[in-house]
Amino acid sequence: MFPVILQMGPVKIYSFGLMVALAFLVTGILLRRELRRVELSPNLGDSIVIGAMLGGIAGAKIYSVIEGLNDLGTLSLRTLFSGAGLVWYGGFALGTIVVLIIIWRSHAPMMKVIDLIAPLLILGYAFGRMGCFLSGDGDYGPPTDLPWGMAFPNGTVPTTVEVHPTPLYEIALSLMIFAFLWKIRKRDMPTGNVFGIYLILAGAERFVTEFWRLTSVVALGMTTAQIISLVLIIAGVVMVLHLRRRGPEDGKLRNVSKTGNAL
Repeated sequence: MFPVILQMGPVKIYSFGLMVALAFLVTGILLRRELRRVELSPNLGDSIVIGAMLGGIAGAKIYSVIEGLNDLGTLSLRTLFSGAGLVWYGGFALGTIVVLIIIWRSHAPMMKVIDLIAPLLILGYAFGRMGCFLSGDGDYGPPTDLPWGMAFPNGTVPTTVEVHPTPLYEIALSLMIFAFLWKIRKRDMPTGNVFGIYLILAGAERFVTEFWRLTSVVALGMTTAQIISLVLIIAGVVMVLHLRRRGPEDGKLRNVSKTGNAL
């Protein structure tokens, strides 16, 4: 595809980097609006986005290095300071920790804020997968003779054989999940429910699309990403059931302003 979107002299604008930047920009704008809607400071959104960006990229790089140790040994360490090697689940883990700390330190209602973030996480993921598609970074699937099979001869990880364009599958599913979460975000339900549903749907999306990726199986016929996906699905189900069991008093938290003391 197009690993480099634009080049001006020695300066190159990479398609993956551009999509990542757009992901943080778009989700940051939407998060500020959502915080304002629920009467919380929109400035918190800026801190969350910056924390997610720094923690997410660092976590994605660290996970990538650890994942590459089996195949590359110590050579995997070279990717730590390169433009390659960003693994979503690593970024999600460290980015989540950083964001939770930011929310906690701001004294904002934790569950209320993560509900606002949930739809934006899957939207940002879709932008990231578009970056993978445009750069042809190897996230595609096995060879196929289906009409929509694509080759990536100019990709970062080139292939002249037509393969499953798995990033496009993920983009389509992610946008559907985003549309659903965005639609239900204002419903009267226990605070935290939207995030729990996000964990279930995002985990299911990645579990399914892993079957169309060239990823090594590690245990029980599953890849590492599929095992993590199952953990997310289980965590989401437990969270939703727990919130439902706590009863209707949680739903009242959605109408508490920034002056309230709800969690």
